[in-house]
Amino acid sequence: MRVGCTSYSFRKEINGGEMRIQDFMKTCQILLLDGVELASYYTRSTWDIKEVLRLGDVNIDYDEFRTIKRSAVDLGLDIRAVSVGNEFCGLDPDVQRMQVLLVKRWTDIALYLGAPILRVFAGRVPEGQLESEAFVRAVRAFRECADYASAKGVILALENHGGITSTANQVLNFMKAVDSPSFRFLLDTGNFTVDLYDEMERTLSYVVHVHAKFIRIPEGGDQSDDYHRIVEMLRQSGYAGYLSIEYEGEEPAIIAVPKIASFLRGLVVPR
Repeated sequence: MRVGCTSYSFRKEINGGEMRIQDFMKTCQILLLDGVELASYYTRSTWDIKEVLRLGDVNIDYDEFRTIKRSAVDLGLDIRAVSVGNEFCGLDPDVQRMQVLLVKRWTDIALYLGAPILRVFAGRVPEGQLESEAFVRAVRAFRECADYASAKGVILALENHGGITSTANQVLNFMKAVDSPSFRFLLDTGNFTVDLYDEMERTLSYVVHVHAKFIRIPEGGDQSDDYHRIVEMLRQSGYAGYLSIEYEGEEPAIIAVPKIASFLRGLVVPR
């Protein structure tokens, strides 16, 4: 296993103008991390869905991504994944069509950056709708996007992110319904809220990327113990991908993430 970090961990610093994507990547290099995950929210090419609807398509600023790609090469970092915040449960067919287009365009960007994985969401059931109806809409969209990603050599990784991916059963239903080698699972260690280890265990065969979520700095206690168990479960399953640090605590990321990185590196050292 390798240790990386998502730019989402430094969202406060990036949104506040204290840090650019290149600064985030440089920080990851200093921390001796293997790679990065780039959240779409913090690039100039983040498109509001209303704007996409107005334009009918999106224009990709490849100058921005060219700079990011060169920085990764110069820093010796792997761009392991890109993440996009789509919503596939909605009722409006025009919005749904543009959400699909959004995922396809970020698939193009992942390919350009050399990232083999694009993180995607399913979404939440609209008020007054049945989950089964939202599920059908989402599966239809994922099948189209998975076909597109397959042709590009990119894997879509569905995250357990609340809504209709809150449980292992819901995740597994998506894996079976979409039924594509280009559609896999992104395990967020903090997003299963009931029977955590059992839920993880049941989904491990589909895991292609992991968000190692931390709310506090691991200096002992329950969370540190949890990660010993989680890493061992992943190791036993044969998982050889990334633990991508996703920090959501109150302490500044520049203080917390180095400690988390050191902690995780100690867990994934080959035996």
